Order: sequence, then C-alpha cells, then structure tokens
Amino acid sequence: MQTPNNIEPPLPVPVTTAGDLVESAKRAAGRRAVKDYLKPSYTYIGIGSGSTIKYVVEAIAEMPKELTSKMKFVPTGSQSKGLIREAGLRVLAIDDLVLEFNEFVPGQQYIDVCFDGADEVDPELNCIKGGGACHYQEKLVAKFSRRFVCVADYRKRVDRLLTNWAAVPIEVQPLATEAVRRELLKMGSRKPYIRSGLPGKAGEIVTDNGNHIVDAPFPFPLLLNNQAHLMDESKGLWTVDALAARIKSICGVLEVGIFCGLSGPEAIKLGLGGEKPVKVYFGMQDGTVETIGSG
Repeated sequence: MQTPNNIEPPLPVPVTTAGDLVESAKRAAGRRAVKDYLKPSYTYIGIGSGSTIKYVVEAIAEMPKELTSKMKFVPTGSQSKGLIREAGLRVLAIDDLVLEFNEFVPGQQYIDVCFDGADEVDPELNCIKGGGACHYQEKLVAKFSRRFVCVADYRKRVDRLLTNWAAVPIEVQPLATEAVRRELLKMGSRKPYIRSGLPGKAGEIVTDNGNHIVDAPFPFPLLLNNQAHLMDESKGLWTVDALAARIKSICGVLEVGIFCGLSGPEAIKLGLGGEKPVKVYFGMQDGTVETIGSG
C-alpha cells in the first residue's frame, strides 16, 4: 500500500541493545568525571586503560585547545598512549615525567589527577584491575597522582571484590611464573593459571613490561577491610588489604591487580604514594551517574 503524499512515512525506531546501554553508561561516567576533576590549571594528567577511558579522552579532546595544549598526558600503557595521540594531545612517558622535576621529594605526587577504569569496585573503593594486563603501569600512575578518579559502568559495582570478576590478576616475571603459581595454591587459590593470548594469539599474554599474567581465583569474594575479624587464611577467606600484601610478598611478583590502602590525599600526608581512588563514577543504565567517595 502506498503512503499518501501528504503523510510522512514513519521513521524507523532505533533499536537499543544492552551493549548500547553499557556504552552510554560509560560515556556518561567519563564525561562527568572530567567535568568535575579536570581543572584548567592542571599540567599533568594520567590516562588509564580500558574501554571506559576512551570517553574520558573524548571529553578532554573537546576542551579548548588553549587549555589542553598546556597539558601533558601520562599513559598507563600502549593502549592509552594510542588514545592520547589520536586525540591530538601531548604524551609524556612516566619515566620522563619524573625527570621533569629537578628536586626529589619522597612520596611526591607528580600528576595532578589520573582517570582510570576498574573491573570491580567495592563500597570501600577498593578495586580489582588488570583485565587489560596493564595494572603495573596503572598502579605507578595512581601512586604518582594527587588524586585517582575511577570511571566505570554499573556492572562493576559489587559488595565485595571477586564477586563477578573471576580472579586476581598478578604480573609475574616469567622465570618465576610456576613458583608463584604454586605459592598461590598454598594460599588457597583455586587453579591459578597463566593468562593465554588465545583466541587471537598463541602462547601466554606478554605485558608491556615483558612479563606474564597469572590469574588467581579464590573460593570466596574478598572481605572488606572492616571485616578483618572474619578472615581465615586456611579457608581462603581474605580481606582486601591482607591478600594484596601477601601476594605482593611472593618472590617474582611485580604487581597485584588489587588497588587498596591509601588514596592520594591520605598518602600525601604521610609522604607516600596512594593507589585507591578518591571517587568512583558509575554510569547507570538510565543515563544517570552515581558516585561513591568524597574526593
């Protein structure tokens, strides 16, 4: 049947998929975080890795050039370096960042703010990171930052870490990989495994630093640090802080994908580097943004 000339044909109804909702949530979180935390006076900005960070960079790239041209952006890996370059922003490697400061100050925070994602976040703002195998450099950037601001979508918010994310990501020197794996078994980890590059690449994942990633599942979600009275190592019940410290103590471990302990402002008071975010932005399914943390 033909449509009469004086009647407009109906427009096609856009199909909204679950993937569309997730991407919209990520964009909302990234843009809101940049709006709240990227001040025009800042010089050094950390840019993390992961699927949400492209929306952070997108928002920064839309700022006036007279502002962003004065800024230098410190990546956490090759992915974020590529995003920065594609956006026409200035890249500054983290080792070159330190050289720009003539005077060494213990615990100095060189970066004004860093934006990064997370695989899971609990109510204490502890994070699991390392799904993209960049957590060593992510932790370096976080520790050198006055503030770490986390951006994520609603799926990453959990009551306890390791609720949905299967394992703790651990960057390990290749010669020690099997020794670390066996030590993790003694700690109650269930079948820790070397992360494979399959299906796209045969063999093990190799990080930007030339190391392996061991993913260590544990039988229970991690206890919050305020639940330390429930910890029982023999049963695989660990608090966030205790497990991170224990894994980090294993010979051959470079870094653990648990971000916990002090935030930047707390660490500055003690002359240390912090690794926990001051605030987390969660993009929600309905387009709103929810936050936890005081910043």
